[in-house]
Amino acid sequence: MKECLGEIRRTAIVTGGSRGIGKAVALKLAEDGMNLAISFRGNREAAEETAKQCEAKGAAVLLVQGDVARSEDCEALVSKALEAFGRVDILVNNAGITRDGLLARMSEEDYRAVLEVNLVGPWNMMKATSRVMMKQRYGRIVNMSSVTGLSGNLGQTNYAAAKAGIIGMTKSYAKEVASRGITVNAVAPGFIDTDMTEAMPDSAKDKICQNIPAGRTGKPEDVAAAVHFLVGENAGYITGEVLRVDGGMAM
Repeated sequence: MKECLGEIRRTAIVTGGSRGIGKAVALKLAEDGMNLAISFRGNREAAEETAKQCEAKGAAVLLVQGDVARSEDCEALVSKALEAFGRVDILVNNAGITRDGLLARMSEEDYRAVLEVNLVGPWNMMKATSRVMMKQRYGRIVNMSSVTGLSGNLGQTNYAAAKAGIIGMTKSYAKEVASRGITVNAVAPGFIDTDMTEAMPDSAKDKICQNIPAGRTGKPEDVAAAVHFLVGENAGYITGEVLRVDGGMAM
């Protein structure tokens, strides 16, 4: 097994790591030979395939099924990671859902469901890892926001509210734990090619690309590269930051 960062083999938790951006993040961290605890909610087959690919890159992988909206599931995830690897150094809060619709037609259930997973979930995970990281006097946390949280988007009042909340929460927690050697940052992806966007017609994608200065949609690997930088040793003096990965979309 690879040594990671000298004598210490770092352990990273990636929520929602079975597909899309979460999978790309897990694979990128696996290149450093980290221990990985990957959470997933429903698709075990996809999670197992991600684990297999990460192990092929030299990572030790623990798969844990659960729902980040449930605090007990988050506490169990951290406990299992500690039991398996002895420490938790990195937390990537990636798990998220969408239930789009115009505000006037959106049900309260759909509004609350998105906030529970996308905003309460990261809070649950940061709370569950707080004592561990404070005791270690080391931690790297990256929360997945979105350019929608910066500029809003039609039909996504629930999603935008959650992703905007992520930014405020990130900055607040960053101030609370900076003296303990813990950094807390956010990444705000733009339009990224994932399972959710594959179903869109090409005409819709072309229209979106017209508003992206880079002239293309992003890839999960683009986001993973940003996360990889923020959890690395070279980013130890960066905290409370929101890094857009959007090809200039929200400039």
